[in-house]
Amino acid sequence: MQSIIEAHELRRSYGDLKAVDGVDLAIAPGSVVGLIGPNGAGKTTLLRSILGLTRYEGERSVLDYDPCRDRDRMMEEVCFIADTAVLPRWMKVRDMIDYVAGTHARFDRHQAEAFLETTDVEMHRRVGDLSKGMTVQLHLAVVMAIDARLLILDEPTLGLDILFRKRFYEQLINDYFDGERTIVVSTHQVEEVQNILTHVIFMHRGRIILHDSLDTLEERFVEVHALGDAVAKAEELPYIGKRNVLGGKAYIYDSSSAGELRGLGELRTPTVSDLFVAKVEG
Repeated sequence: MQSIIEAHELRRSYGDLKAVDGVDLAIAPGSVVGLIGPNGAGKTTLLRSILGLTRYEGERSVLDYDPCRDRDRMMEEVCFIADTAVLPRWMKVRDMIDYVAGTHARFDRHQAEAFLETTDVEMHRRVGDLSKGMTVQLHLAVVMAIDARLLILDEPTLGLDILFRKRFYEQLINDYFDGERTIVVSTHQVEEVQNILTHVIFMHRGRIILHDSLDTLEERFVEVHALGDAVAKAEELPYIGKRNVLGGKAYIYDSSSAGELRGLGELRTPTVSDLFVAKVEG
């Protein structure tokens, strides 16, 4: 298998709105992919189309399965956390663990319980009485205890405070990712996921405007902090984005040689968030 997820000319419209507009996509096994875009970019619709949770046009496969025809077999190896963690609110935590243990052959009850012991989620509590953060932790505990090959997270930390968000991603990488599983994280909080990603996908207005590995981005894009008289010289070269910095401007260039930029100012690798803003606004 060369790709965990493949899509070709994937489309989904709501009336005149093209939520997903001709997306081609291939995600390699063992990668941690950040699907990054502003609200309304089409991220959720793309993920739901890939998983067969909404109508679509085009072709796609997940783990070599057709998400509609082979849904039962696919979902044995895929876990999905939506932007709103929907769990049965009337159940107690221990009852939910019992339920998943009885319905999913790949679920490891002891692993889920061990994870919950590191949180404030108590087994006797009703799911409906848990805070937003605790609900997400419970959802993650269940997901991480399933031996899945693909984990898809759609804005998983939406509404959580910064401490919960930081802990969530630390647990995800330290306790779940093993270099063989594949994780796709949809988010607009770029800074919080940059350090765990191997690849990024930028999405804007239903289209993918960039899809590459972080290693390639570091080789391809350069940011120059030009000060004083160097600003005018930097402005003359074709750039994809710029912003104000103290005493000058920061410019991002695509595939520029270091020789052209040397002497204009300090050369840096742009952050994923700055690069995203440059690609969208450019």
